[in-house]
Parts: sequence; C-alpha cells; structure tokens
Amino acid sequence: VTLKQPDLWHDVQHQGVTLSVVVGKTMMILFPDTMKRYILKLGEKSRMNQNPKFSYENWGPTFFSFQYLLFVLKVKWRRLEDEAYEGQPAPNTPVVALNGEIRQLSSFMRGQYIMLVPFNKLVKDFSSIADFLIIYIEEAHAVDGWAFKNNVVIKNHRSLEDRKTAAQFLQQKNPLCPVVLDTMENLSCSKYAALPERLYILQAGNVIYKGGVGPWNYHPQEIRTVLEKMK
Repeated sequence: VTLKQPDLWHDVQHQGVTLSVVVGKTMMILFPDTMKRYILKLGEKSRMNQNPKFSYENWGPTFFSFQYLLFVLKVKWRRLEDEAYEGQPAPNTPVVALNGEIRQLSSFMRGQYIMLVPFNKLVKDFSSIADFLIIYIEEAHAVDGWAFKNNVVIKNHRSLEDRKTAAQFLQQKNPLCPVVLDTMENLSCSKYAALPERLYILQAGNVIYKGGVGPWNYHPQEIRTVLEKMK
C-alpha cells in the first residue's frame, strides 16, 4: 500500500513469464512438497509466513495462475514508465487527499525529507527530521484479479471513490502519517514503479533512496539506516 506482491518471477523477461508460470505449475503437480518448501522460503522474506490467519494454502498456489501472469505483465508495463532514480529529481505527481483535494506530492514536504512509507515505528522514531506519507495505489490482490484466499475483500478500483473506500481499510490501522490516493491515471504508481509496494526517501525534490519492489525486496530497515545517518 505504499507509493502498493510477491516478486517471484517479476524480473524475468516478458517472453519468459508464461514459460515460468507453466513450468512452475508443472513442478507444483510433480513435486508439490519441494515447491511448497521453496515458496515458503521466499515467503519468509516478506513475513507472509508469520500471519497465523494467512496460511500457505491461501497464497502459495496462486503464483502459477493465469491471474498471476496478468499481474506480472501489468507490473512490467508500469515499470516502463519509471522516472524515479536515485540522485535525480523526484516526480512531483498529483495525489488526492481523502477529502477530495488534489495536491502535488511536494506539498507534503514541510521539513527536510519525505518518506513514502507505511509503518508507525519509523514515524515515531524519525518524525523530528522527516515527513512521512502513504500513497494508496492500485490494488495488488483484488478479488477480481490475482486474489489470495482469506484476505481483505477489495475489488479492482474502477473509480476514485472505489480507491477511497479501499484506503479506509488502511485507515483502520491508525497510521501516524497522512494517507493520500494515487490518481486513477496511476501516475504515482507508474512514475515511481511502485506496484505492488515500494519505499522511497525524497530530499529537496530529489530521490535519495529507492527501495526494492516488495514484498521480497521490501526492507524497512534500510530506511532506518539512512535516517539514522541524517540525525
């Protein structure tokens, strides 16, 4: 849900995605226990294994579905529009506040840094030196797309009102920083190559940290390390 899943095959070439899904599905049939151990190992990196209400059976087998294939292709397409690079100007994309007000991303930078991150511990520890912001982008696991079982029921956003309704699930977690919406043109998602989730630090209008694509390469500790040096 940041600027907002698994990245098992995301870095293969377009022409290799279908083959990967077919091979993976075949291996799931021939070697189910081996494939389960492999996927669970990957799941440790995203902490998906730690939720007792979210078992492997809810998400593991979905990696070899047609819906997963479509999602990967969408992610690859979004990355073609990536304009956020470390040391370069940060895209000043429009976002929509929950009250409907349209603002530019830079307007949330009151202090020296802005962190596009989604968790309260960092906000508490570094709010004296940084402004934090969550941008709710398109849904990674919509029930009418690449869905997980026993998950929050959210459909693909057809309107800004749909996206606002979905963001209210996040608001229930009481984030300690503002939550805004990406536009329905998905400008923040595209220009920051954020799907399904990603962490950034912006300073003086430039990107100074660009995290890996979540959840496998989503490392909040890297944010903490950067901010510790800036105190």
